[in-house]
Amino acid sequence: MSSTINLKYLKGQIQENIGKKVIIKADKGRNKITTKTGIIEDVFPSLFTVKITNEFDQERTVSYTYSDLLTSTVELKLF
Repeated sequence: MSSTINLKYLKGQIQENIGKKVIIKADKGRNKITTKTGIIEDVFPSLFTVKITNEFDQERTVSYTYSDLLTSTVELKLF
């Protein structure tokens, strides 16, 4: 029951911040952690998307699930 409340809260928080700049810290396993800066682009029922621009000015869209946030595989901070 509490996990569904947490999911609804996370979805609401992310939806309120669509279009805002965020810092994403993702654990890729085997002590590999990537940090990226992007803009929350869209929210879907099971995931959300972030538009990221790399050092070569190439844009790409990356998606993350809400369970990634709950399990701390991905950390999301407002810029």
